[in-house]
Formats: sequence, C-alpha cells, structure tokens
Amino acid sequence: MRSFVFPEERGNFSQMNTCKVMGIVNVTPDSFSDGGKYNTPEEAIRRAKNLVEEGAAIIDIGGESTRPGATPLAWDEEWARIEPVLAGLSTQHSALGFQLSVDTYHPETAERAVAAGVKIVNCVYSEPVPAMAAICARTGAELVLPFRPGDDPASLPLDLSRIYLDPMIGFGTTREEDVALLRSVADLAKVGRVLVGASRKRIVKRLTGEKMPGKDLAGNLAIAMWAAIGGASVVRVHDVRETVQALKVLDALRSESAASDLV
Repeated sequence: MRSFVFPEERGNFSQMNTCKVMGIVNVTPDSFSDGGKYNTPEEAIRRAKNLVEEGAAIIDIGGESTRPGATPLAWDEEWARIEPVLAGLSTQHSALGFQLSVDTYHPETAERAVAAGVKIVNCVYSEPVPAMAAICARTGAELVLPFRPGDDPASLPLDLSRIYLDPMIGFGTTREEDVALLRSVADLAKVGRVLVGASRKRIVKRLTGEKMPGKDLAGNLAIAMWAAIGGASVVRVHDVRETVQALKVLDALRSESAASDLV
C-alpha cells in the first residue's frame, strides 16, 4: 500500500515536525469556554498541573477573556489575577518539564510575567507587538504574534527562531475566512513556526452545525490534526489529553509511513 501523500505544495506528511500541545488555563470569570471554572489561583494551578500530566508541553495562562463583547481589563487587574498562578507554577515548570506562557496584550503584564518565569508571551493583537518584541529581545523570551497570509515576513520584529506565527482563527473572521486561514497553515509554516489556536471557537460549530455545548470535541481534534499535518509547531487547546493522544497516533502513522518509504 502506498503511503498517503498530500498535494505537492504541502509535502509528504512523513516529513512533518512533531507538534507540541499548549494547554489553556483561563483565570477569568467570563471566558467563552471555561469561564469561572479555574477562577481562583488554587484551581488554576491544579488545572495547569493536570494539563501537564496529560501531556501539555506549554501552559498558557490568561487573565482576560478575548471573547467578542468581553469587558477589557486594566493591566493591573489582569496581573492581580495571574500573578499568584505564576508564582505557584514558576518554581515547578523546570522540574515538571513544561514552559510557561502568558496570554496578554498588556506590555506591563508581559514584563512582570517574564520576570516571574514565563518563557513565551502570547500577544493576540498587533498594536502591542513592538513593545512585546522589545521585552522579548531584552529578556530572551519568545513571542506569539498575529500573522496572516500576505503579511510581510520582513516586518517580523524578532529572529524567526524566537517567534510563533498565529493566524488568529476566530478573531473578527467569517466562516469562510477561518477556513481559508486553516488552509493556509502549510504556507505559513514555510515562513516560520506556526501556532494554531482554534480550540472551541465558532469555526467548529459553523462547520458541523453542532449546537450542544461540550459536544464538539471531534471537530476540535480534526482542526488540531489538520494544523499538525500542515506543519504547525504548536496547537493551543483546551482538551489536552485527547489532543496528545491523537497526535501520538498521527506521529506513529507518520513513522510507519517513513519506514515504508525506505523499503
């Protein structure tokens, strides 16, 4: 049996890099997905540790919801939410083998988070990117920034080895635009490391018609696998255990494909 080969511009999936899983911990009362579940430092720290046990390589801590219509926070209120969580995790991430990320568009929060042990700044808006890049350049942290097809790679503010490109699925986009962004992952991966964060966003419901809350896991896994096959370096997800399991199967199939190609 011949191994499955994607269209020529995507290459053979047996040559993909392993995709890491970023687990989401929202320390917010109003997140669209899990608002209020991990709204205390103790609950958020417990959640983060559980995600690491499930296989997350990165834990992304957020103190402000970015859902449509959410109330913006001042940086000091955001920092008050996440500081105790970072304090509870920063002494453990090296021993447990995971990286800490902070999901923020406030440079003041990013500055303090990096000082507290965060290695990745996940900035979801373009406007603060220059300030975030300056923090990362000075401290050695990595930066996740918005980047879509047609954007100029020459405009990237740091060396590509220090950047993750996020196509920003579900941020002011239509169903058709989200589909186009997901289909662009392979092309973006030719520019640099890609991070795809589509977990539990409207695109799954738009594509499947599923209306029952909590019944869209299969759709979310399909998107994560599509991203990994396209060459994404990281998928940012809520359902870590299931995503890690699916990626293990994908990696095993990839290895089998590579071995059969040598016969």
